[in-house]
Amino acid sequence: MTTFLPLTDVRTTTELLASRPVIRLVTEIDDNGAIPARGLAATFPDLAWHHLRRAIELARTHRLVRTAPGGSLELTLAGVGLADLYDTYACWSRHHASPATACDFSARIRHVLDLLTPSLTTERAEGPSSAMRLPSAEGEADLARLRTLLLQWLADNPRAQVSEHALVA
Repeated sequence: MTTFLPLTDVRTTTELLASRPVIRLVTEIDDNGAIPARGLAATFPDLAWHHLRRAIELARTHRLVRTAPGGSLELTLAGVGLADLYDTYACWSRHHASPATACDFSARIRHVLDLLTPSLTTERAEGPSSAMRLPSAEGEADLARLRTLLLQWLADNPRAQVSEHALVA
């Protein structure tokens, strides 16, 4: 796949996908099902309400979540695909102990997206970036596969691609 995005769009899109509150929202719903509106604060007691509200707004805008009958928040097909992508990234991170042997799920996702971001831009269209270079050839091949999965998910979900202005609030 040879789809590349402008640098500013890549950065803002990966900022959305790597946002800890968005990761938490998507994975919580994926793991436990729809969340009733009245249960949001109890489900995420460690997130400030304004961070959670912003994550919900972003996830709705980019069609990752929707309001189900009865007012619960549930994942869309794009959200389910993103949750699968997150799981794949976390597995890769654990397998390669990258960024560290022990770290939380969100940190693993953010790390993988940080590794992939430089290779997604039109400025790097000539091939994998040096940021993608890992000590093992297996790690590099796996990371290239993760990049392909991300590009496919973005192609399937164009509403998830964020312009630079979309994250300014």
